[in-house]
Amino acid sequence: MKAVLDAGALMAVDRRNRMIGAQLRVLQQQGTPIRVSSAVVGQAWRDGCKQANLARVLAGVGIVPLGEDDGKRIGELLALAGSTDVVDAHVALMAAHADLVLTSDPGDIRKLLQARGVSARVQAV
Repeated sequence: MKAVLDAGALMAVDRRNRMIGAQLRVLQQQGTPIRVSSAVVGQAWRDGCKQANLARVLAGVGIVPLGEDDGKRIGELLALAGSTDVVDAHVALMAAHADLVLTSDPGDIRKLLQARGVSARVQAV
């Protein structure tokens, strides 16, 4: 199992939301890998001088770049799900069965995961 974060989760970290901070600490203590899409980082990152908390968290997570074939996979998933958010689709592609997705948009993520046939857990932040 791994945890996958979307932009809403990173923004909650940036706002020093205690719930997401505590949850990430527990996941790290349990040895659960935490992953985030490089596109998600692009949605949340604005100024490293003002985002020290976010920078500290990002230093401890795996940042997954968009791969060569991801554009096609994302487009196909968006067509299947009837959705349009490229970054959410990459988040959904990163998730596997039994993973935990921390998101501010649980409805869209669930729809994308369902289109893939993946039964990851989705938790709103």
